[in-house]
Amino acid sequence: MWDKVQETVSYIKGKINFTPEYGIILGSGLGGFTNDIDVKSILPYEDIPNFPVSTVQGHKGALVFGTIGAKKVVAMQGRFHFYEGYSMKEVTFPVRAMKYLGVEKLIVSNASGGVNPNYKVGSIVIIKDHINFMPEHPLHGKNDERFGPRFVNMSEPYSVKMIAKATEIAKDLNIEVHDGVYLGLQGPTFETLAEYRMVKILGADCVGMSTVPEVIVARHMELETFGVSIITDMGDAESILTISHDEVLEAAKKAEPDMRNIIKNLILQY
Repeated sequence: MWDKVQETVSYIKGKINFTPEYGIILGSGLGGFTNDIDVKSILPYEDIPNFPVSTVQGHKGALVFGTIGAKKVVAMQGRFHFYEGYSMKEVTFPVRAMKYLGVEKLIVSNASGGVNPNYKVGSIVIIKDHINFMPEHPLHGKNDERFGPRFVNMSEPYSVKMIAKATEIAKDLNIEVHDGVYLGLQGPTFETLAEYRMVKILGADCVGMSTVPEVIVARHMELETFGVSIITDMGDAESILTISHDEVLEAAKKAEPDMRNIIKNLILQY
């Protein structure tokens, strides 16, 4: 893994002379955030050694390098999911590469199903914590101390300072946000009523199929991390909104301008 990461980083550095401070993972329907970036370079995943290629509709598949104000960023336009058949090491590989490109702070976005009755479709949720229900752990196997310690402290997976700043920004912009606990499941099926009930009983507010592996690996390497989710469907013990992937993308698209505004200002101000 170490050699693969260094090979990938070496290739990217050979293509672009750029050291990003922020890494951004753009989830379902959120690829439009690249319009907020003054783009300097775009590298398709298929051209990057050791990179997987995204297979999901709404996930484009490129690393976008550029600036937001004075801040240098690299954005993943399209992420990888365990349900696509990738190993957890492949899913999280880009986070490893971003760290060694110079990234110090990671922003992760996603679409999720809400179980908190205070949420509605289109709600923006700042993730304050997560529950890992993925069937495989991204740090499973022999640990390489060059990346980080064997046992990772997860007392603060999502930066308290970044959460406070984003909440302040949302208030200043008059954008309603919630906070909540995100539960990660494998997917690719949307949840049953019983599963939604389970998610709520376990103490989570929303549920999705991504984010948790990337955040664990980011914390393994001591990247400061911020997560945000758009609620694209709602479910509880009694009823469930019938949802398709197209509807998820549509719901994400409607909430996208506010979410982009928060993320852009967080990068500018933090």
